[in-house]
Amino acid sequence: MHRSGLIELEVVMAVMRQGSFRAAARELGMSATAVSNAIAGLESRLDVRLFHRTTRSVALTEAGQRFVARVGPALQEIRHATEEIHSVADEPSGTLRINVPQAVGQLFLDDLLVRFLARYPLMRLEIASEARMIDIVAEGYDAGIRLAESIPQDMIAVPLTPDIHMRVVATPEWFAAHGTPQTPEDLYQHQGICMRMSHGGIYRWELSHHGQHYAIAVPARLATTDLFTSIAAVRAGLGVGFLPGFYIEDDLRSGRLVSVLDAWTQPFKGLCLYYPGHRHIPLGLQAFIAFIREAV
Repeated sequence: MHRSGLIELEVVMAVMRQGSFRAAARELGMSATAVSNAIAGLESRLDVRLFHRTTRSVALTEAGQRFVARVGPALQEIRHATEEIHSVADEPSGTLRINVPQAVGQLFLDDLLVRFLARYPLMRLEIASEARMIDIVAEGYDAGIRLAESIPQDMIAVPLTPDIHMRVVATPEWFAAHGTPQTPEDLYQHQGICMRMSHGGIYRWELSHHGQHYAIAVPARLATTDLFTSIAAVRAGLGVGFLPGFYIEDDLRSGRLVSVLDAWTQPFKGLCLYYPGHRHIPLGLQAFIAFIREAV
């Protein structure tokens, strides 16, 4: 490999993460021209195109995807090895990269991260928030946070939250004006505040009771990918929502929102931190795992 090869590999990973040469340049503290030249030089030596380029976007080619899948984990191991050499008396240091779902930070993660960094002043954190499920190893993350049911079987999971109980909720005024649903079918007579999934479809509300199962496509008055927009819309009386109970506990206690069809909403496993178990675990991730086990 050319002597600048490691820099070029870091550039490839940054462009892949950011989807833009300019954004990758900001992440790496380089000029956009230097990033473009690094990619062009690597592609020339490999004699293969790694990225599709348009005026609006940059995306990996099929060959680029295969390249990143092999290079990403190796580059991550090199980074961890370098950081651990410089660790002082086994004090965790370096950068920990974590991929999380949207809206998780505002729920509970922000406070945990602040306390973790206060305890370990040599650590740095990079948190990427997005809706899509990714291969955290291939894309260069140390760990991820997702619902337990979504975590690949070859990963180790550390519970972060209790079981999640979804609630069918609206304001008292909404139910007074439109009727209180007594069965799942009654929801078709209401207007929903619905979540749009990362694949583009609208999430169907999953309800079950005594062996009966429903996946309700409530007519959507509002569809959004942002959970907090959904919560705000339900609070504003714009329709019925299907929301995680722990986000709206205060609303339910105060009567600001009313929960219906509770017998039909079954709890499921909550959020977990997950990481690959077959690889060396860097000191920083070991410290974060121990901190999570202590804190939750």
